Amino acid sequence: MIVITGAAGFIGSYLAGKLNQAGYSDLILVDRFDDPSKDINLFSKKYRKFIDRDKFFKWLIKHADDVDFIFHMGARTDTVGLEPELYQQLNLIYSQRLWNICSEIQVPLIYASSAATYGNGELGFSDTHINLSNLRPLNLYGWSKHNFDVWALKQTRTPPFWAGLKFFNVYGPNEFHKGRMASVVLHAFNTINKSGQMKLFKSHHKDYKDGEQSRDFVYVDDIADVMLYFMHNQEHSGIFNVGTGKARSFLDLTQAVFRSLRMNPEISFVDTPVELRGRYQYFTEAEMDKLREIGYTKPFVELEEGIETYVERYLVKEACF
Repeated sequence: MIVITGAAGFIGSYLAGKLNQAGYSDLILVDRFDDPSKDINLFSKKYRKFIDRDKFFKWLIKHADDVDFIFHMGARTDTVGLEPELYQQLNLIYSQRLWNICSEIQVPLIYASSAATYGNGELGFSDTHINLSNLRPLNLYGWSKHNFDVWALKQTRTPPFWAGLKFFNVYGPNEFHKGRMASVVLHAFNTINKSGQMKLFKSHHKDYKDGEQSRDFVYVDDIADVMLYFMHNQEHSGIFNVGTGKARSFLDLTQAVFRSLRMNPEISFVDTPVELRGRYQYFTEAEMDKLREIGYTKPFVELEEGIETYVERYLVKEACF
């Protein structure tokens, strides 16, 4: 059996579908399952059982001999949340407990970390372990992920294989439920489709022009491919970046959405809210040498191709209902 935590969410549900496509249907899906907006994410997925996240550890210990692999995608993902206890419980303590059980029953584990751990990027975006503890995230979400990364590297008792994957800015199908935390691509599509125009944040940094704030935008299908690669290749444990390795501007992204909708771009700029300016990343770009060096050779989807696929195959169809 393969376990996916956060299975009703964006990446977890997409991963379930990707595993189905690869011939795996003996899936255990772990989540709260109390948000009706996520129900569509699991529509048509093949799986064995749902398990509430609060009952999962008891189930895991009881069925340890039957579990082959765990993908831990469950987390509190709000990057502007102000509830430290919630991040502590869901993103750190829950993950530590899962790690310890996997170490005891010897089950391989992949968990979701985040590029939010890199903070403002002043220390770069290298996934080497040497300087990891020096990173300074900009929000509680980033700190919770960072603290678990640091903790994991200190452990002497580990799962037989483990990988912490620092996802950069992921976009793609199954994120409709995320609201304000959905990708910029989805927000841009909704705004442009409704109004025919798009407003982007002005730059408040002397080194970046308006619209040139950049992120490493990675299509969710690439994320799933990397996770399946690690499931089949368990020689190298550690923390790895998962992005395209190529930063693209918000202007590039917005223009790509307009093109996918066959519309002429109408883009204007507004001030970034004051409360966000101190926690705003102007540039992220994954260093991908480490993943490539262990043998992952598949090219990542270019931003324009990923947006066109997402818009034409998924978003336009949803907007028609």
